[in-house]
Amino acid sequence: MKRQLHTQHDLTRLNAIFYGSIVGLLAGVVVSTFRLAIEHLIKLMQVMYGWFGQNPWWLIPWAILLVGVAVLIGHWTKETPMIKGSGIPQVEGQLAGEMDYAWWPVLWKKYVSGILGIGAGLFLGREGPSIQLGGTVAQGVAEGFHLKGSKRRLLIAGGAAAGLSAAFNAPIASTLFILEEVYHNFSTLVWLTSLTSAVVANFVSNEFFGLTPVLHITYHQALPLKYYWLLLVLGIGLGLLGYAYQWVTLRGGDWYAKIIWLPRHLDGIIPFLLVIPIGLLWPICLGGGNQMIVVFAKHTPLLMPLIGYFILRFCFSAISYGSGLPGGIFLPILTLGALLGAIGARSFVAVGWLPKMYVANLIIYAMAGYFAGISKAPFTAILLITEMVGTLHHLMPLAVVAIVAYITVDVLGGAPIYEAMLRQMVTPAGAKDAGPTDRVEFAVNEGSGLAGRQVRDLVWPEGSLLVNVRRGERALIPRGDTILRPGDILVVFTYQHNRAFVRQQLTQLNDSHPHLAD
Repeated sequence: MKRQLHTQHDLTRLNAIFYGSIVGLLAGVVVSTFRLAIEHLIKLMQVMYGWFGQNPWWLIPWAILLVGVAVLIGHWTKETPMIKGSGIPQVEGQLAGEMDYAWWPVLWKKYVSGILGIGAGLFLGREGPSIQLGGTVAQGVAEGFHLKGSKRRLLIAGGAAAGLSAAFNAPIASTLFILEEVYHNFSTLVWLTSLTSAVVANFVSNEFFGLTPVLHITYHQALPLKYYWLLLVLGIGLGLLGYAYQWVTLRGGDWYAKIIWLPRHLDGIIPFLLVIPIGLLWPICLGGGNQMIVVFAKHTPLLMPLIGYFILRFCFSAISYGSGLPGGIFLPILTLGALLGAIGARSFVAVGWLPKMYVANLIIYAMAGYFAGISKAPFTAILLITEMVGTLHHLMPLAVVAIVAYITVDVLGGAPIYEAMLRQMVTPAGAKDAGPTDRVEFAVNEGSGLAGRQVRDLVWPEGSLLVNVRRGERALIPRGDTILRPGDILVVFTYQHNRAFVRQQLTQLNDSHPHLAD
């Protein structure tokens, strides 16, 4: 009697592509219209401030209107605090189980307030809000399909990647940013969902904005190797000023609380008023700064004006973000990096160390270095600038500057800025021992307190059970004598509302009593 072989097809990855495509399509439309509205509004602001220069009496009703907009946005941030700031820490907190929120109020309030605030010319970026908008759209899709737990988180990660991809037209870097900086998870389903969503969203965005890279910067030729020592100097400078940016940005809210007498949700009135003289005197500075980057790469100002532009953008970026208005720091960081690259290049040219033809090159490299140092995500920085500029010719110098800036910030004790922002938003969680079950995936780092230890020797978080250890392509059922290795992915079962506690406890285990494996 012949036995019939029944082949079972695993459709899990196909489902990931299906849901990722839906999320990418919807998030792409939402973020592309968000980006389009901001770009048109900023252009309108530049025209209006030129007109105000000829008709200064109209500045009084204009100031009153901006105060009204600030009060409206402040009312929304008080009602729905999750729309405040960048949005990236909120998405990271969702994926880690640290926080959650209702998707619809956050979606429409973040969308409208982001357009009003960034479009008015404040030094805020659209990319952080775009990530949260994408993740929030995905949250709505998950609710529509009744997906919960890990499936819901997969969609949120995909939506976040789609949001950044639509904002920057950089699908590969967007996927890596979510894996490296936001979700901290490189499993197949995560990257497959995120990449699918990012590619689909990028296709939608290209339909709106065309195929020209966001920061299309022309340059004469690649930097010769004999000038690479200047990249070391540039990287160190970027790291030092990147640490300074972290320090100032993370304390902006505290300074508002100490100095400004307004209620916290009305702090946005300050940057809305301060943007008026900036718009009158330096209209090219308005907004996140992508227009400024492209223009300065073609026609770079002299050294002293560049330093003035940097000081202006550094200070007003901190004022804008510290007010709690919905808006990010992603693009402002790149703009500051570009200005530092121009300052460094002009300085090197002035002392005869660098030919003038390579100024645009250093502007490109410095954007990656500054972002790599501040975010502590060098791979994302390298790929992001590569996709945004639209050429692969800069990979080697980008890597040099990014590594040097990253190491400089690391030596100074700087932490990844989005992770630091999340720590400011959440409090230590307590153990919870009831409710539906869920799981936590946690990576064992090289030289950590988990690496080289037997499972039985570790005190596992209350209400958790280690059920699986993924080691490469293998899945191990853990025993008491199983030795954990760097690179292992621990799959821990727990209660859904206990995920934050378990993750925090595992992080403490990972960071305490470092033990290097032999």
